[in-house]
Amino acid sequence: MLAGLSGKDPASELDADMRQRKNRLRLVVGGSALSYGVLYTGLTTSWYTGERVPLHWFNDLPEWQQLDKCGHFWGAFQESRGAVDMLRWAGLSEKKAIWYGSFVGFVVQSPIEILDGFDPAYGASATDLAANFLGSSALLAQQLAWHDIRIMPKWSFHLTSYAKQRPNVLGKTVVERWLKDYNGQTYWLCTDVGAFLRPGNRWPRWLQPALGYGGQDMVYNDDGTNAAAGLRPYRQFYLSVDIDLRRIPTRSPLLKKVFYTLSIFHLPAPALEYNPRNGFGFHGLYM
Repeated sequence: MLAGLSGKDPASELDADMRQRKNRLRLVVGGSALSYGVLYTGLTTSWYTGERVPLHWFNDLPEWQQLDKCGHFWGAFQESRGAVDMLRWAGLSEKKAIWYGSFVGFVVQSPIEILDGFDPAYGASATDLAANFLGSSALLAQQLAWHDIRIMPKWSFHLTSYAKQRPNVLGKTVVERWLKDYNGQTYWLCTDVGAFLRPGNRWPRWLQPALGYGGQDMVYNDDGTNAAAGLRPYRQFYLSVDIDLRRIPTRSPLLKKVFYTLSIFHLPAPALEYNPRNGFGFHGLYM
């Protein structure tokens, strides 16, 4: 009687909701599969076009002060993060969204190692695979523990002069240098302190302490070749703050999407640096 008076049929509303969820899930799965296919088709037809050799492995752990491993971890974490949230949006149960989505980063990034394994100039890297797995696992652990992300890996970049010394490896264009010049990359762990405090605390959730890691003097991948060129690669450690854009209050759906996307980056901020060569130093605004 009440349903008839209100003009709404609960069964029809339930059916409409189920149809919406199915359509969203088809969109997520279909779009992801299409993007995945386009990505790897592009790689095999444009990048991996030379001579092929039997699958082989290469230990690249000592190279680039392990910044490339940080990149694998960060990439797998953020891809898995996006997958979990998309599956939630598509209507999967919380448990399925977390378990299915958390290892998307590992699944997306790891086939690149197989392609590298057949390339005579590279080789499959077990440590790259491990970094991919750890990135996805770190996302899974936080989702299982808190159903949220309280410790976010982020990335920042600034242009350096090193790329000019070896542009074919470190990049010629600005976009290539973003991807290839490890001297300009810094990887961060930003902690949502307010989430660990008691409810009602006054800590601003958008303000987070950040620990950073980087490196300098890396023109070649190994320390020996760098030393022969008069370079001495060294590590850099940073203490800074970060603004978590996800915690900025806004009613705009567009701004929420923009803030969500930009939250993978560490924003410029003051930073204290320590490195074994120069000791402590302060940056008024570190990129």
